[in-house]
This record gives sequence, C-alpha cells and structure tokens, in this order.
Amino acid sequence: MFTINIYLRFALIVGGILGGAILWAAYGFWYGFPFLLLGIVMLAGYLMLGTILSANQLIAQQRLDEAEKRLGLTFFPKTLLVGYKGVYYMTYGALAMQRRDFNAAEAWVKKSLDAGLPSENERATALLQLVMIYANKNNLKQAQAHFNEVKKLNVTESMLKEQIKEVEKQLKMAGQAMSPSMMAMMGGKGFRPGGKRRQPKMR
Repeated sequence: MFTINIYLRFALIVGGILGGAILWAAYGFWYGFPFLLLGIVMLAGYLMLGTILSANQLIAQQRLDEAEKRLGLTFFPKTLLVGYKGVYYMTYGALAMQRRDFNAAEAWVKKSLDAGLPSENERATALLQLVMIYANKNNLKQAQAHFNEVKKLNVTESMLKEQIKEVEKQLKMAGQAMSPSMMAMMGGKGFRPGGKRRQPKMR
C-alpha cells in the first residue's frame, strides 16, 4: 500500500495550513484555500491512521529499530480510527515478538484485543500471536484455548487461512511432544515452534 513519507506529510501539514492562512490573510480566502485544504487533508490522514502502515512495512523488512521510531511518531493514538487503535498496539506486539520479548508481546496483543480491531482477520492475527506466545512459554493449555477462538472467526484472507492450518499442525505436534515419553526424549524442553513458519502478517 502506498504511504507518504511521514516527514513529507508533516511538512505538507505545516506548509499547507500556515501558507494557506498567510495567503488568505494577504490576498483573500480563495488564494489560500487550496493550500489549507491540502494541509487539512494531510493532517486528517495522520490523525486517523498515524504511522501504523509504514511501521509495519519496516517490520516486514526486519528494520525493527526504525519501525519502533516510526511508530513513536504517532503522537495522538487516541485519535486513530475505530479499530486502528488495536492495530497500533498490535504493531508494538509484533515488534516485541520479533525481539522475542514474549511478556511485552503478550501485554501489547491483549491490549490490542481490548481496544478492538477493524475485522475478524486482524483479530485472528492477534489471537495467533497469543497462541505462539503461549506456545513459546510452554503453556499449551492457553495456546489451545486462544486457537479455539481463532477457529470461531470468519477469516477471509487466504494467507492467514494457511497460517492457521500450519499453527494447528504445530499444536497437534506439541500435544504429542508434551506426553511424558516425548518430554524425556526432548530433555524436558517442551514445545518450540520449528521450521521457517512465518508469523501472522499484519495489515
């Protein structure tokens, strides 16, 4: 998805509103109106969407420090569109997941679910993150409970459906691994997600 560079957006907001106001005062409303309109549109887009989209693009590129700084430029999270507050918190959760800080990731993802998400696809993504968090903590009971919630949702994205199938396979394997005999074979380490399975992707 196309996104405007955040610093360019800030420049357009300030330049449009300030320049429009100056032209309005000096030459009349219609001279300043186009600039005012541009600045207001840029400001409205920023207040409603923040920097979530560009932050997620940076996460996908594994540029985690840049992504965290970019997300920090969302100065007014309370003004985000309904549902996007949850995505904002879920993005912080994704950062924590990438850094394997599972306690922080759990707190952020739960906060995103409480705040609300735009659709059942995003809710499924958040719940899958919790499944992986609890699996990494060897808490298969909680992992399975959250996966059961995922199964109740109407997921429409094909990639997400494939991820759900893969997580289901992992949970079945984990359940077998947690039997006493398998635990002994594994040295008591429990379940660790294996392979190159990708984490659920956020929009």
